[in-house]
Amino acid sequence: MKRKSSLSLLALLMALVLVVSACGKGNGGEASPSESASPTSSGSAEPVEVTLAGWGASPEEQELLQQVLDEFQAKNPDVKVKYEVIADQYMDVIQTRLIGGEAPDVFYLDAFEAPGLIERNVLEPLDGYVTPEFDIDDFEAPMLNAFKGKDGKIYGFPKDYSTLALFYNKKMFAEAGIANPPATWEELREISAKLTKRNGDRVEVYGLGQAPELARQMFMIQAYGGRVVDEQGFAAFATPEGEKGLALVVDQHLKDKTAAQPTDVGAGWGGEMFGQQKAAMVIEGNWAIPYLESTFKDLEFGTAEVPTVNGKKGTMAFTVAYVMNKDAKNKEAAWKLISYLTGKEGMKTWTSKGFALPTRKSVAAELGFDKDPLRGALVAGASYATPWQAGPTLPIVMNNFNNQFVAAYTGQASLTEALKTAQETANKEIEAAR
Repeated sequence: MKRKSSLSLLALLMALVLVVSACGKGNGGEASPSESASPTSSGSAEPVEVTLAGWGASPEEQELLQQVLDEFQAKNPDVKVKYEVIADQYMDVIQTRLIGGEAPDVFYLDAFEAPGLIERNVLEPLDGYVTPEFDIDDFEAPMLNAFKGKDGKIYGFPKDYSTLALFYNKKMFAEAGIANPPATWEELREISAKLTKRNGDRVEVYGLGQAPELARQMFMIQAYGGRVVDEQGFAAFATPEGEKGLALVVDQHLKDKTAAQPTDVGAGWGGEMFGQQKAAMVIEGNWAIPYLESTFKDLEFGTAEVPTVNGKKGTMAFTVAYVMNKDAKNKEAAWKLISYLTGKEGMKTWTSKGFALPTRKSVAAELGFDKDPLRGALVAGASYATPWQAGPTLPIVMNNFNNQFVAAYTGQASLTEALKTAQETANKEIEAAR
C-alpha cells in the first residue's frame, strides 16, 4: 500500500509539471517569445543567418565591404551574414525575388528606386528598431529624407553618397590669370569664355563640360522655383520657372559656344573629357577623384562648390541605403546588421579610403573629408543637395525629358517646345500605366 501510494503521488506530480509546462506555451504549443531562442541569444547552438545583397563594385570597394562584414561577424558571432553580389540587372532581380518571396533580408537600394518600393509596401519601416545611441540626427538630412515614405517613416539608412562639385584645371586657370573658381553662374559663364580655346572655327578646349540629362539638371529646374513632378506624380517641368534654369545650360552651348557635352569631343563622360583637358571645368561627383588621380596622374585640378544659380546654392546628391525586406525571416538580426553597417564604426571603415562619402556628419569630420582639399566641396554640398529622386514615376519622366532635352541642347528644337513635348508624352505614359 505504501509503494502504491508513492507511485500515485509521483504520477500526480508529473501531471502537475506537464500542466504548468503547457500553460507556458501558446499559439498551438509554440514557445513564447521569452522562451524562444532569440537572434542574439548566447545560448543559441547555431548563429542566425542574414542574407545581404548588393551590386558589384571595384575590387578596392569590395575589399572594404568585406572588412566591415568581418568586423561585424567578430562582434556578433550569433549572426552569420551571407553576402551576394548581383552583378547584372540588379533591380530587376530584386523586384522579381520580392514578388516570389525569395528576396534577401537586407539589400542596397538607390534613392532613385526607393519611392517605388516604399509605395509597394515591401520594405520594413525601421523607426521601431532605432535606439538613441544610433543617433539619427548625425545623418545628412537630404540623404536620410530620401528614404522616408509619405507616412513619415524611415525605410532605409543611407550608407554613402556623392554630391556634384565643380572640378577645375589649375594650370589652365593660372595661364588665364584666373585666381579663384567661380562662385556664381554668371561668373561661371564669364570664366568659361576666358578658358575656351579656339583654332579658327574649331574649339580645342571648352570652358565647361556639360551633361544634358535630368540627373544632372534637376537642381537647375528648381533654381527659379520649377519642379520636376507635381503632387500626383505627373511631369511638371515645362513651366517658365523650370525653363529659366535650363536655358542657362542650353544657351552656354548654343549661344556662347563655351560649353559642350563629352560626345562632342569624343569622350565617354565628363571625367574623361576633363582628364583629357578638352574642358577646363566640369561638374562631377566624388567618383571622378580616384579616376582622375589614377588615369591622369599629371593633371593638376581642384574642386569647388557648384556656383550659385539665382543666388541659391544647389547641387545633386546620389545616395544608396541599406533596407530591410518586410518579409525578412530574422528581423532583429537584420537590424543588427543594418545598424552596424550604417553606424559610426562600420561607416568609418567603409568610407575610410574616400571611394564613397559618409552620410554621417561625425564620420566625415573624423576622417577629415569636410576639410579635404578635393572632397571638402562635395561634403559642403550635402546639407543643401537635391537627392536624385522624384517619386515612383521618375523613370518615365526621366526618359522623356532626356530624349527631348538633348534635342534642345543640340539645336534641333526650341527649349520651350522640347520641354512641352517631353512633359505631354511623359504624362500620357503615366496616365496609361495607372
